[in-house]
Amino acid sequence: MSRAVAPDRMLPAGPGGARRRIKVRGGNLGSFLCWAVVFADIGTSVYYTPGILYGQFGSRSTIFVLMTLFVFILLCVKYAEVTWRYPEGGGVVNVSSQALHPFVGLLGGLFILVDYYLTAGISALSGVFYMAVLVPGLVPLATWLTVVALAGLGLLNTMGIKESARTTALVACLAAGGQLLVVIAVAISLGPSGIIHSFSALASGPAFPVQSLVTGYAAAFLAFSGLESIAQLAPAMREPRRVIASRAMGGVVLSMAVTSPLLTLWSTTLLSTNADSSQFISLLGAHVAGPALGDFVAVSGSLLLVFASNTAIIGAYHVFIALARMGFMPRVLEARNHRRRTPHWAIAAAIVLPIVIVIAAQGSLNLLGDLYAFGLLGTFVLTCVSLDVVRWRERSLWTPRLVALFAVGVLTTILVIVAWSVNLVAKPLATGFGGGLTVIGLVAGLATYRYYRRRRPAVFPVPFRPQRAAASIASALGGRRSAGEVLVILPHEQLAAEAVLGEAARAAAGRGAVFLYRGNRPGQDHPEFMEVADPYLKDYSAHDAFARAEMLARKHITNRRYVYVPGNLPREMVGEVWRTISPRETVVAAEDQGVLPPVPFDRIRRHHTDGNTVLHMFTAKAHKPPETVAGGHGSSPE
Repeated sequence: MSRAVAPDRMLPAGPGGARRRIKVRGGNLGSFLCWAVVFADIGTSVYYTPGILYGQFGSRSTIFVLMTLFVFILLCVKYAEVTWRYPEGGGVVNVSSQALHPFVGLLGGLFILVDYYLTAGISALSGVFYMAVLVPGLVPLATWLTVVALAGLGLLNTMGIKESARTTALVACLAAGGQLLVVIAVAISLGPSGIIHSFSALASGPAFPVQSLVTGYAAAFLAFSGLESIAQLAPAMREPRRVIASRAMGGVVLSMAVTSPLLTLWSTTLLSTNADSSQFISLLGAHVAGPALGDFVAVSGSLLLVFASNTAIIGAYHVFIALARMGFMPRVLEARNHRRRTPHWAIAAAIVLPIVIVIAAQGSLNLLGDLYAFGLLGTFVLTCVSLDVVRWRERSLWTPRLVALFAVGVLTTILVIVAWSVNLVAKPLATGFGGGLTVIGLVAGLATYRYYRRRRPAVFPVPFRPQRAAASIASALGGRRSAGEVLVILPHEQLAAEAVLGEAARAAAGRGAVFLYRGNRPGQDHPEFMEVADPYLKDYSAHDAFARAEMLARKHITNRRYVYVPGNLPREMVGEVWRTISPRETVVAAEDQGVLPPVPFDRIRRHHTDGNTVLHMFTAKAHKPPETVAGGHGSSPE
């Protein structure tokens, strides 16, 4: 299938007033397929959340689902924005790395791994329980059948057999149809007056104390787990991503707003007290419309739960690969077997712990649900805080609408932090489990980083995005124009690079410098499903070039920044970076002079080293760059 191409984007005007158009290419997934993939993850929570909440809050569980639904809608707005701001995907790993610090990206990766582990386990286990509606004899074997299912999914991924978005859409539509049929069947069974009366159960009983309200609100976030999927889909999303993401998230909100509260309400109030809470939705369908609907919900729900488990496994091993490419995990996790070209070690890392968790929990959905809180809400917190920071850096461009959007975003962050803080205290088992895994991951990640740093420093440059050129460069300069006094364009050839770096050390000693590298043109392979498709992570030549620059610059240049121009962008994009930074001095190899815009330089010095000619060009008249915003910087973490 051909890749969609967005309308041309206009880059900032150069000194001569000319504006360059560049086509921004997107993926294949439209809003419907994006909705389907996200619903295949988040829509599964309705199968097990009512039963888990019922065990804690009884027939009034819906109160807390409704409270959390409001925050879920606000979170959807933020995640849709993350999708178009970070088209390379990566979710919390990418947004927190670029907005805050790469080490925070490591923390975010560990949070989402804890979430993925539990999603894989609880979805597979719940799928077995729903199949037991048709085959009751499966219940005593649920734990070991779940282990077999997880191992089987790992084997399928190792063999290279992957789910497609269209297959996922088919299963998502079947499951969503089953959920909607149950809602309609119950509504018909109750009638208008019965529907209104069913809500009276929420007001019956004594008033909840404030502590119980807050605890229930925090616990009910389980009903909306899986939101991170939309950010992971960004590389495969069709342009314009802003529109596609908004429509997809609108569909997700509509789907969940209709099904989750109503199915929670009716399954916790209409079924008998001895009903199996792990099969609530299927039993509700059978209760109001007969066994045919109950069986259909059981089968479609089981399929969707298996797909959700597989999606979590895929997401987990791609997070492992991304962290390995960032230097926080052993490089062996990137290794692919020669026959299938699949990352077998990363897949194994994504499979082993969910299996251990399911065995340790002895098939208890309630226990697995309690463990959920730490990673899920930790991911939400980091994503929300990171996006708030990015928006704040752009405050000079705010309109009244953007001011309101920022205020609502901060409110969302506060509400999520409250939920996470409450769960840290109210669910000590989740805190101990998730916190323990996170601490182990941090120790391993930082130790791995230090090990590789002894051999080669890790540099995390700012990626240049033509759609947001001014913001990209402002982020690279860290809000300080003096950081861009000298622009150093790093060549690909090593001897030429050493000559350029030698001249750069002399030119920028005691001042600020920006080191720019244009990456190699990537291959024609499309990003894998849920892969973190950041071109820099795969560009090992760029890693080497920036590492050499960092080793030399740290001795002579105190204020240094790094900008990476992806190789899939035209060569002339280097000139756009030059125009935006508007440096007073430029250091470039003679053979790369053609990437610069046709601007008259006041003075040019030529230096010859080992057969390489380096140009040191001076521009007395600063060319006014486009309006920029304050931002962070691409750097090597100390």
